[in-house]
Amino acid sequence: MITLRKAKERGHANHGWLDSYHTFSFASYYDPNYMGFRSLRVINEDRVHPTKGFAPHSHRDMEIITYILEGALEHKDSMGNSSVINPGEVQIMSAGTGVTHSEYNPSDSQGVHFLQIWILPDTQSLQPSYQQKMYDASKKQGKLCLIASPDGREDSVTIHQDVNLYATVLASGDKISYDIKPNRHVWLQITQGEINLNGELLTAGDAAAISAEKQLEILAIQSGEMLLFDLA
Repeated sequence: MITLRKAKERGHANHGWLDSYHTFSFASYYDPNYMGFRSLRVINEDRVHPTKGFAPHSHRDMEIITYILEGALEHKDSMGNSSVINPGEVQIMSAGTGVTHSEYNPSDSQGVHFLQIWILPDTQSLQPSYQQKMYDASKKQGKLCLIASPDGREDSVTIHQDVNLYATVLASGDKISYDIKPNRHVWLQITQGEINLNGELLTAGDAAAISAEKQLEILAIQSGEMLLFDLA
């Protein structure tokens, strides 16, 4: 079964400095039909104006992934980490027992466009931790590149949940097949471009919740990028 989550149906909040689309219920946006999918709890597509950002705030017991599409995002946290996240890089912060962080657009002229992803951990009260890695475009071009996994295999960042997260960059005409193992579920998030998924058309911002399927056939209609979450 494939259930589409169209971009135009998402929650939306425009705070001036921040323009955010919520795939799942978040902050003042509430939809009982979209509280998450399996352990996937939040996918926010955010655009932040130059020199603006999120002041220091706290999280706990959440796996938080930041995936940059355009621009750059500066991160600082109570663990002592300070970095700038650029396109091609993946950052994961395991909030565990509690962490405070801030996120700002360091540019005085260019906006930043990114996905903020929250996943429920398989264990509560973990020691907070942080990872950031670059994945060259060549590793994602026309194929699925593992960027997050429970065991950190294939140079992926480690996530405390039974989730395998893949990224791919597709040129028009590229095809990808993905076999789904029994009792697994997939969430497909289109970040840019247009694809055909088992006969369904998805464009930027669209997503698909997939259960009780054995195989996915993905054809790029327009060049773009997407994330594939393989979930327990």
